[in-house]
Amino acid sequence: MGRVSDARERLLEAMMELIWTGSYGRTSVDHICDRAGVKKGSFYYFFESKSALAVAALDHSWSEYLVKLSRFFDSDVPPVERILRCFRDFRKEQEAMKSQHGRVLGCPIHSLGAEVATTDPELRDRLQGILDEFLFYYEKAIREGQAEGSVVEGDPGLLARMVFAYSEGLLLHARMKNDLAPLDDFERGTLHLLGAMLPVA
Repeated sequence: MGRVSDARERLLEAMMELIWTGSYGRTSVDHICDRAGVKKGSFYYFFESKSALAVAALDHSWSEYLVKLSRFFDSDVPPVERILRCFRDFRKEQEAMKSQHGRVLGCPIHSLGAEVATTDPELRDRLQGILDEFLFYYEKAIREGQAEGSVVEGDPGLLARMVFAYSEGLLLHARMKNDLAPLDDFERGTLHLLGAMLPVA
C-alpha cells in the first residue's frame, strides 16, 4: 500500500485510469481502492463519494493538460496549425493508450459524459465546463484565423463547435472500430470545414 501522504494522488490517478479504460457506473469504490493500493478508509478520508473523486480527478488531469494546451495554442503558432497540433497530440495519446491497454479508448470526457449525463448532474456539469474551456481555445484560434484571412468567414463559435464535434466523432468511431484509421481524416476534414488551405509539404 502507498504511504498515507500519497494516497490521495493514487486515488486520483486510479480514477482517471478507470475512466479511460472502463465503465464509470460499473466501477466500485472497492475497485478504485484496489487499483490505487489504498484502504477504503483512506478513500472516505479524502472523498465523500465516487462522484466527488471523479470530479477531483478530472480537475487534476485537466489542470495538467492545460499546460500542454496553452503551448499548442500559443499566439506565435498560426491559428489553424494550433488546432491541428492539438489533434496530433490526441492521436499520439490514443496510440500510446492502445499500446498499453490493447484497444482504442477514445475521448474519456465524452465517454464519461454520455454515461452520466442523466444520472450525475455535478459530474456532468464539470465535464461540460471542461468542454467549454476547450472550445474557448478553438474559437479564439478560428477568430484569429478569420482576421488574417486563413479561415472562412462565419460564426467562429459555430465553426469551433463543428470542428470539435467532428474530432470527437472521429475519436468515437475509432473507439467503436478499435482502429486508429478514422483519425487519419481529421486534418483534411478540419481544413475543409474551416475553408483553410492544405499546408505545403
